[in-house]
Amino acid sequence: MNPRLRERFDRVVEEVLAQMPPMVHEVLQRVPLHVEDYPSAELMKQLGLAHHDELCGLHWGIPITKKSFEDPCRLPDTVTLFREGILAQAMDDRGRIRKGRLREEIRITLLHELGHQHGLDEDQLRQLGYG
Repeated sequence: MNPRLRERFDRVVEEVLAQMPPMVHEVLQRVPLHVEDYPSAELMKQLGLAHHDELCGLHWGIPITKKSFEDPCRLPDTVTLFREGILAQAMDDRGRIRKGRLREEIRITLLHELGHQHGLDEDQLRQLGYG
């Protein structure tokens, strides 16, 4: 990925995070947020993806609605945003990426993945406008 585009994307992520309500920041204290260019080849194979830009984000872990004190220790939950997937969603018909659209795609993806962390499925997230 072009370093300037990566920098621009990361600045917009910071802007989006700065506008999130305190509750989102509280969740992100427990669920680390990672930003990567695209999913690994292994993850793409596992999810049946053919292109790097098909995935915008991923919640990795067990939703809090399914956690139990009896479960053995596991790796911590994480949320990952994938730059190439989000950029593809933010792109207009002419291949341009407007900052407002990019900001909205980042916000939607972050809230979508945090929704999974809280036990919401794809249908529920779609109904909420985060599908």
